Amino acid sequence: MKRDLKPIEKLIEDFEAHLLLEKGLSGNTNLAYCKDVRHLANFLSEKNIPIEMLTLQHLHEFLITLHEIGIAPRSQARMISGIKSFFNFLRLEGYIEISPAEFLESPQLSRELPDVLSVKEIDAMIEAIPNEKNESLRNHTIIETLYGSGLRVSELIDARISRLDLQERLLIVEGKGSKERLVPISPVAADLLEAWLKQRNFMDVKPEGNDIIFLNRRGRPLTRVMIFHIIKELAALAGIKKNVSPHTLRHSFATHLLEGGANLRAIQEMLGHESISTTELYLHLDRSRLRRELLDHHPHYRN
Repeated sequence: MKRDLKPIEKLIEDFEAHLLLEKGLSGNTNLAYCKDVRHLANFLSEKNIPIEMLTLQHLHEFLITLHEIGIAPRSQARMISGIKSFFNFLRLEGYIEISPAEFLESPQLSRELPDVLSVKEIDAMIEAIPNEKNESLRNHTIIETLYGSGLRVSELIDARISRLDLQERLLIVEGKGSKERLVPISPVAADLLEAWLKQRNFMDVKPEGNDIIFLNRRGRPLTRVMIFHIIKELAALAGIKKNVSPHTLRHSFATHLLEGGANLRAIQEMLGHESISTTELYLHLDRSRLRRELLDHHPHYRN
């Protein structure tokens, strides 16, 4: 006889007990599996899809969302494993007759997986910045801004003083397709930006760099190549053997938020995967919600 479904949070609690008592899995695996199912539950809530109405197509949409925010195939495969285990548990307990995840396939695992930096590695890059160089403050600010806001390198080099609000810790950036979005700035990055802009005031700024935040020593806007060079040099100084680029920091931003339990929808908005026109920017973007997601789930936003 089919049992009535409990609220999904209660089902996840029962699932966690099942993993611990019946499966004998490690605490870390239990935690990861339950966190993965909660990500799916949040996704379904955003889409207004009751769990009893979940289909394989919905699960594919969930995986597409993970791919869009840059979650590596290996992490996706682990999440699929947790989700399959959850629905198998619901089937064994008599809540459902057929698992919607039964035919859900894991992504192909390439040998060239995107690298993700740990928080320790990112901190090591910051610690490796030579204090005696004139560019030290600027480079520290660049790292914190890339990792703390998930910016693309093109958005960083075009970031403008006129679109920076240090008091509110917000920056308007122009992403792909000239789509603008509002990104929160971490308290650490805001303090660094304030200090960098004071230092920048003493530079001989060329006309093309008047409104640009990050400049080279000649007072001109930095190039993509220069940002790549800065990031790779700091990674080498920190002893990191991974293939590190500015996108690695953006990818790490999304991955650390997801691993910390942040809402997928919020991560998508912060990465700029939805177009938001300038006139709608302040009307429709829930800044307080995004900031709460960062404060709760991003390593460099926590006290």
